[in-house]
Amino acid sequence: MSELPILSESTSLIPILSVSDLSNTLKRAVEDQFGFVRIKGEVSGLKRHTSGHIYYALKDENAVMDAVSWRGSYSKNPVQLEDGLEIIATGRITTYPARSKYQMVVESYEASGQGALLKLLEERKRMLAAEGLFAADRKKQIPKLPKTIGVVTSPTGAVIRDILHRIKDRFPCHVIVWPVAVQGTGAAEQVAAAINGFNALQNRPDVLIVARGGGSLEDLWAFNEEIVVRAAANSRIPLISAIGHETDTTLIDYAADLRAPTPTGAAEFAVPVLAELITYIDDRARRHNDVMRQILEHRTLQLTSLERGLVNPQRLIEEGMQRLDDWSDRLIRALPQLCQTHQDRLIHTFARLRHPKDQLDLCFERFNQLSTRLDQASFQKVLDRGFAMVTTGSGESITCAKKFPNTPVNLTFGDGKVEVIKTGSTAPRKKSPPKENNQQPSLF
Repeated sequence: MSELPILSESTSLIPILSVSDLSNTLKRAVEDQFGFVRIKGEVSGLKRHTSGHIYYALKDENAVMDAVSWRGSYSKNPVQLEDGLEIIATGRITTYPARSKYQMVVESYEASGQGALLKLLEERKRMLAAEGLFAADRKKQIPKLPKTIGVVTSPTGAVIRDILHRIKDRFPCHVIVWPVAVQGTGAAEQVAAAINGFNALQNRPDVLIVARGGGSLEDLWAFNEEIVVRAAANSRIPLISAIGHETDTTLIDYAADLRAPTPTGAAEFAVPVLAELITYIDDRARRHNDVMRQILEHRTLQLTSLERGLVNPQRLIEEGMQRLDDWSDRLIRALPQLCQTHQDRLIHTFARLRHPKDQLDLCFERFNQLSTRLDQASFQKVLDRGFAMVTTGSGESITCAKKFPNTPVNLTFGDGKVEVIKTGSTAPRKKSPPKENNQQPSLF
């Protein structure tokens, strides 16, 4: 076992301190030695506590130091801290005994030159533009005659007075003011909440104005925050931005539907001049009346011209009455003549008509003649006149000698039928010239 070192008498006289005593002594020594300092560094590891305090670190290429901004001092600064932002912090160097570390309590800070803010602004602008939040096809038309205007701005100061005064002078209408902080910690959240709040109303305004007076880049930084830009881009109400002076440009200007150079200009964009509107309406009414008068005069001339070409209705009636009288006279004269003509036609037709009995007698006479001719031409009458019909045993007619068969045939006469048998040549004899007095009588 090694022996414990033997402390000298002088060492044993050193007072014994507790950890808390030593930590507090170091705390006082550090605070007395440095007091207020200004440190340039880049924000890293930013944490926002629910209490409102901000914890982060300041770093450079070779070292890192913890820092804290209490809620009261942080809310007074126009620029919100973000990771990567290079700042110049002013505050006290102290220690935190509970963790045996030193840190800086930042009372105030500023961006390390506008170059740092402009760099951050440009990066954020590129990111939001890539998402299409600044696209022209997202822009909405500003209404010509709004009934209600919503204004997001500070309730105090010249901005709200200028807007209200300008609207009252140009075109008095209902204005709803949503009061917000336009600078410092929490300003961006309040502006975004106001825009979203107006959009959530059941009776939404016809147009929104987001306005703030002039200031430095740091003073206007709340309107460069992403939460504000997204709220403006997603607004269903047409939005006019009026941040700072004409030379000032913030990211909300790119997301807004219309950018005004000043808050007063925003009021002028939102409403027309009532007197000019009345003059315009009067001029349009006068031009409309002139056009209508010209149309009426032209139509009157057309009617007058057409009237000359029209025949007087009285004359038409008189001519019609005269023609009616003429036709009546002609009808009276023509009626007896027409009756006489029809009577003559009836007499002539009656004379041509035959008595029904005469017609029947004539028909019976023709019928008897036809019956006699039909009877003379009958089959039996022909046989009675000395003709005979030659048929085979099967009843087939024989009409020439060549077809005379070798089998018995039947001869049919007027008074009966006999059967004959072929005995000699069937060659036909030469015809002798017929005698005039022995000609066979006609069948008919």
